[in-house]
Amino acid sequence: MVQELSLRTGQPMPRLFISPSPQPNAFATGRNPKHAAVCVNQGLIDILERDEMEAVLAHELSHVYNRDILIGSVAATIATAITFLARFAFFFGGRDRDNPLGSLLMVFLAPVAAMVIQLAVTRSRETQADTSGAELCGNPLALASALRKLEAGGKQRLRLGGTPAETSPAFSQLYISAPFGGAVSRGMGSLFRTHPTTEARVANLEQIARKMGQISWFGSPRGRKAGMGDVVDQTVRATSTCSSTRRWVRPAVPTPP
Repeated sequence: MVQELSLRTGQPMPRLFISPSPQPNAFATGRNPKHAAVCVNQGLIDILERDEMEAVLAHELSHVYNRDILIGSVAATIATAITFLARFAFFFGGRDRDNPLGSLLMVFLAPVAAMVIQLAVTRSRETQADTSGAELCGNPLALASALRKLEAGGKQRLRLGGTPAETSPAFSQLYISAPFGGAVSRGMGSLFRTHPTTEARVANLEQIARKMGQISWFGSPRGRKAGMGDVVDQTVRATSTCSSTRRWVRPAVPTPP
């Protein structure tokens, strides 16, 4: 699948790895397409159909080809620099401050503002990867279905645990979906989310499907207004341009001797 998708873009094919983690997730890393890798968890392979898996891989390849990992690294570096500059200005800004309370607030608010900006960049890149991935594989509804399965599967498999990277909040932004289903954040709390909500991502993908003619602008195949639950598997497979007739065989992770 990865080779086929890479050929469509004319870009180098990244290395592909399978993690034995039971959590349904995947991530991409690398500063450019020539030095990149895509990793898929065994838990994701267990629950997705072939067209859904191909859509997820298209999403991860979009991160690589859009250089989102590099952009995220730059954003994190800038956020860190702002934090250190705020602390440096507080401790070495002179003793005769006219407004010590303002300086103290800057020490706490500057890092928070930097974090909010960094996470906003991360969320925007996730949305762009959804769009680019849907266009690459030609099946936005398959990606929407996969995202719902990822969120539900992460919560159901919470007790199974995961890798150290999955349990660390610092690495959650690397994955296609927040590990273990993610925390439910509304209102101001949404500013600290690493990913857009699944509802927002699905709505964006359904909008793309309408532009591709896979969903009616005025209703679903049943005559109702299209929504999150109006994705019909048969319609998805019939209109999919990225699924093939070959049998989807889930690879197994070899057990160590």
